[in-house]
Amino acid sequence: MAPTNVTHQFFSEAAENSCPLESELRAVLQQRIMVLDGGMGTMIQQHKLEEEDFRGDEFKEHPLSLKGNNDLLSITQPDVIYNIHKEYLQAGADIIETNTFSSTSIAQADYGLEQMAYRLNRASAELARRAADDVTKQTGCKRYVAGAVGPTNKTLSVSPSVERPDFRNIAFDELVEAYSEQVRGLLDGGADILLVETIFDTANAKAALFAIELLFEKSYERKPIFISGTIVDRSGRTLSGQTGEAFVVSVSHAKPLCIGLNCALGATEMRPFIEAIGKSTPAYIICYPNAGLPNTFGGYDETPTVTASNLKEFAVDGLVNIVGGCCGTTPGHIRAISEAVKHCQPRAPAADIYHDYLLLSGLEPFRIGPYTNFVNIGERCNVAGSRKFAKLIMAGNYEEALSIAKAQVEMGAQILDINMDEGMLEGPTAMARFCNFIASEPDISRVPLCIDSSNFSVIEAGLKCCQGKCIVNSISLKEGEQEFLLRAATVKRYGAAVVVMAFDEEGQATDIERKVEICTRAYKLLTSKVGFDPNNIIFDPNILTIGTGMEEHNEYAVNFIRATKLIKETLPRARVSGGLSNLSFSFRGMEAIREAMHGAFLYHAIKDGMDMGIVNAGNLPVYDDIDKELLLLCENLIWNRDPDATEKILTYAQNNVKGGKKVIQTDDWREGNVEERLEYALIKGIDKYVVEDVEECRTQADRYTRPLHIIEGPLMNGMKVVGDLFGAGKMFLPQVIKSARVMKKAVGHLIPFMEKEREEMLALSGSTDEMDPYQGTIVLATVKGDVHDIGKNIVGVVLGCNNFRVIDLGVMVPCDKILREAITHKADIIGLSGLITPSLDEMIYVAKEMERLGMTTPLLIGGATTSKTHTAVKIAPRYTSPVIHVLDASRSVVVCSQLLDETLREEYFEDTKEEYEDIRQEHYDSLKDRRYLSLIQARQKALHIDWLSLPNPVHPQFLGTRVFEWYDLNSLVDFIDWKPFFDVWQLRGKYPNRGYPKIFNDKTVGLEAQRVFNDAQQLLNRMIDSSSLKGRGLVGFWRAQSDGDDINVYNDDVTVHRDTKPIATFHGLRQQVERDSSSSEPYLCVSDFVAPIESGVADYIGVFAVGVFGAEELSQQFQSQGDDYSSIMVKALADRLAEAFAEELHARVRKELWGYSADETLQASDLHRIRYQGIRPAAGYPSQPDHTEKTTMWNLADIQEKTGIGLTESLAMMPAASVSGLYFSNPQASYFAVGKITKEQVEDYARRKEMSVEEVERWLAPILGYNSEA
Repeated sequence: MAPTNVTHQFFSEAAENSCPLESELRAVLQQRIMVLDGGMGTMIQQHKLEEEDFRGDEFKEHPLSLKGNNDLLSITQPDVIYNIHKEYLQAGADIIETNTFSSTSIAQADYGLEQMAYRLNRASAELARRAADDVTKQTGCKRYVAGAVGPTNKTLSVSPSVERPDFRNIAFDELVEAYSEQVRGLLDGGADILLVETIFDTANAKAALFAIELLFEKSYERKPIFISGTIVDRSGRTLSGQTGEAFVVSVSHAKPLCIGLNCALGATEMRPFIEAIGKSTPAYIICYPNAGLPNTFGGYDETPTVTASNLKEFAVDGLVNIVGGCCGTTPGHIRAISEAVKHCQPRAPAADIYHDYLLLSGLEPFRIGPYTNFVNIGERCNVAGSRKFAKLIMAGNYEEALSIAKAQVEMGAQILDINMDEGMLEGPTAMARFCNFIASEPDISRVPLCIDSSNFSVIEAGLKCCQGKCIVNSISLKEGEQEFLLRAATVKRYGAAVVVMAFDEEGQATDIERKVEICTRAYKLLTSKVGFDPNNIIFDPNILTIGTGMEEHNEYAVNFIRATKLIKETLPRARVSGGLSNLSFSFRGMEAIREAMHGAFLYHAIKDGMDMGIVNAGNLPVYDDIDKELLLLCENLIWNRDPDATEKILTYAQNNVKGGKKVIQTDDWREGNVEERLEYALIKGIDKYVVEDVEECRTQADRYTRPLHIIEGPLMNGMKVVGDLFGAGKMFLPQVIKSARVMKKAVGHLIPFMEKEREEMLALSGSTDEMDPYQGTIVLATVKGDVHDIGKNIVGVVLGCNNFRVIDLGVMVPCDKILREAITHKADIIGLSGLITPSLDEMIYVAKEMERLGMTTPLLIGGATTSKTHTAVKIAPRYTSPVIHVLDASRSVVVCSQLLDETLREEYFEDTKEEYEDIRQEHYDSLKDRRYLSLIQARQKALHIDWLSLPNPVHPQFLGTRVFEWYDLNSLVDFIDWKPFFDVWQLRGKYPNRGYPKIFNDKTVGLEAQRVFNDAQQLLNRMIDSSSLKGRGLVGFWRAQSDGDDINVYNDDVTVHRDTKPIATFHGLRQQVERDSSSSEPYLCVSDFVAPIESGVADYIGVFAVGVFGAEELSQQFQSQGDDYSSIMVKALADRLAEAFAEELHARVRKELWGYSADETLQASDLHRIRYQGIRPAAGYPSQPDHTEKTTMWNLADIQEKTGIGLTESLAMMPAASVSGLYFSNPQASYFAVGKITKEQVEDYARRKEMSVEEVERWLAPILGYNSEA
């Protein structure tokens, strides 16, 4: 079957929209969320049918096994199918699907029943129709039947043969024929809706939509169309590689009433992809996930309650219009879902989304909007325009021809033009074969294709092989209106955009008036008679050759530019394109002249509205870089300002162009110093002198003692400028790639010298080959689902040049391979790269897996969509070892060096953690619509410790309190953390000189920091020796058990039961801010770290308070003497001593007084980094933000009476240099921030503390997640 040109019925808006059922459904969808049924296969499996059940009487003698052919049951066991339908309807389903997932002749061929296809569909539709009508009568609520159109078991986009990537075991026309038969059966059986579902290959779906549209045009009343794709995993792509957004673009020509996702994923995993689809379409959103992810036996464990809860979240957040279930769901699930969404408002589709955009797609979407820069359509895959390409295609060397396509994309082509118009080629076959090859290369197929031919059968051959939304180049009116409309209707049916040439029955338009007249006529025909969206119309007003010596050709360039302006002004939302090489055809062989003409022409044409053009992406000069004399000559020719322009250009070429290929560049830039020359060469992409200049640097041994220093110095400096220019939009991808090549050539020259240097160093050190000559091993990978690697490759080169061993795993690398290779190669660092948004989720997953596996390898994050904020907020919290966002290749060397330097690593990591914590806090503070778990949900997701499997908590050396009257302050000096001391004086070194004692090396603040530190030492010694300051403190231990979010404290060593009366209770607050769906972190409360009453495990808690007395009096003495400096210094030192007191006492508690870490041997720096077991949180701080908990501590331990440390009305401690808190010994105890909480928790907390809600709100004001005054 060749399904084209079969009808002469053209579009009328009334006809396309005259679908009463669609209007009816639209009205319902605007009012409420509708419910689809659940899994048919799940329910059939519960009947445990055997072979004879599937066969029935009719197929008893069938030669093949029929067990598992569920669709056949509509004929052999109709009551089973009818009852399943009825169960779903009675559970609340508004729409049921027919039992026809595999009812095409293609899928039924596996059972030898291909001839049954029509009958299967009709019988199944009639069964569903009867069930829907019966329940409609019973309930008075109308129910609908969706004819299920499955994907078949074959694919148009993926070869079943690894050795033959162009091979397909099914053709588009075969699919159209099979789908046409299926849809006829469904419509004849009474289906209300056609649901093209579980789409793993968009090309298959396009064949189904093609068949449906043909039937609607030819013989059937229009019905609403639903389309549902399948994202196969967290990469966010279909099995054939498309993103969800690209999938939407590819099928939107069918104008589905609903579009969405089903199967493969549970609701939780599906959420980000449903959100993305919702942002990409004006259609309603349908979502029917599996009951979670399958278990190890292929079953589904997610309960109806969980599935319904997840889908309710979708509904509450305004993401969906129709919800239901797929694999693993039952009437129980549908009943729960129906109840859950009953009162939720439906999503309101955005009617004007991408209203002014031309939407195209390959594996990824490409959107051309009002502010999109000029779009490069790569021209070199054209047998008429590229001798190399033609030669390869003619020789049948398609795989090598692919390298030309790949190079075009790499050089900046955003769309790829494919042309096979050659007399000796079988055009349709060649086009189809090359398009199939392209589909096997994600680096190429990620961009949309432009199917280019003057033979419409060749165009169709290409369209039949493309799952994305293409451009057809071209159609025209030259064969008359009827043929034009017929071809336009066919293009629309395939879902492509179209280029219309300014050509009609009278011939090609050359003047402005004719160009505009033809384009206007075509526009009206396309929009009014064919129903083309104006965004999908691209006019080519003919770029014709100038400089031919014929006077009538002199205005061709001017006419194109002027016509373009008029077309854009008078034909709304249409685009303008053109084939650029035609312009300069008179100067073929003079490439430098041609490139200059193209650059000048585009500059002016783009300003007047030219949107895109077929160009050689790698050879577009920057307008400002064109030689000024040549530019003037070109513009005179383009604008027809000089009758002798052609002759003058030829003269210029003879005098200035060497071999007709290369304009002789001025060498003025060669007069600068070598660093300036290298920078210029990198920016301009000139590799002619780079080896010479690098060699000059190498000979300057006094400045560049090592070859590596040349890379780190002038070469990286030049690349930084390139990066800045690119970021500012002053350079474009083709120029950047040229710069990268210059860099590669320079580095290539230095590598042998670096290798020699390494060998000499090994020889001098007397090392054997066993010594690793590299700084470290870095494993790099572009994460699964992402094919972009330019940035990663540059990072790899730069790291390799800086003496790192780089293991580049390539693109689309799954998590398990990344981690497996990292372990195999003993990687010191793992680097993840990604360009597209779903890559971010994959990076989070990798971090979580690294944590789960107990890895400690630092993780670097890079790529265009990554950011420091995303890394800090989403990735770093998933992994306790270093996670660092790397902005660009130049930073990668610095970061890796610091992470591998034992003297720098810890401090760098600490600084980064501190920075990322600030970023996280800033991010969360900026969120307006923060979401919270209910208190019940948060408690359900608490930290659940298996207390019975752990060793019993250690009994402290004593119970009750111990007071330290006069603590030896000399013993505290080694425990002082000096960093906050310098913060007091606002002295902060820049990395790597931020911490003590490295701050003294800082160029800016080092000398002042040293002076202040020396003064502090003198004053500290004087105060300790004179006993001007005195330390006093207390520590106490009690039996304790948790009770929900509270911790009950008991007298002596009692055996605690539920009715045992506590002597005090510490009240905790629990985290409630909802985390993203990928997070499995618990919602913490301090009570989680103490064994609960019902565990029967005896546990303990500690209390401490320490203070440094005398500082206030001494400070006032200095102040009265006018010595403010010493007055501040005293207080700063007292604060440091108090913190050191708390740190030293905690160490004694761990090792002696409680003794749960008796073998601990940690340095002071380790203590400051909290590397010990147990915690000492303070009231009023993030883990327990309520200051009123201090009163419980003070009453329990008689702190004021025993130490003299008091509390003010606002519960501040006196003296000010005091620290207090609780001790927890559990190994899983950790510091955390409660964060914002809801009124529900505030009310619960007030009840537990027997305080008024208003008083609690006053004390907890900083963490309230609501306006308490509202």
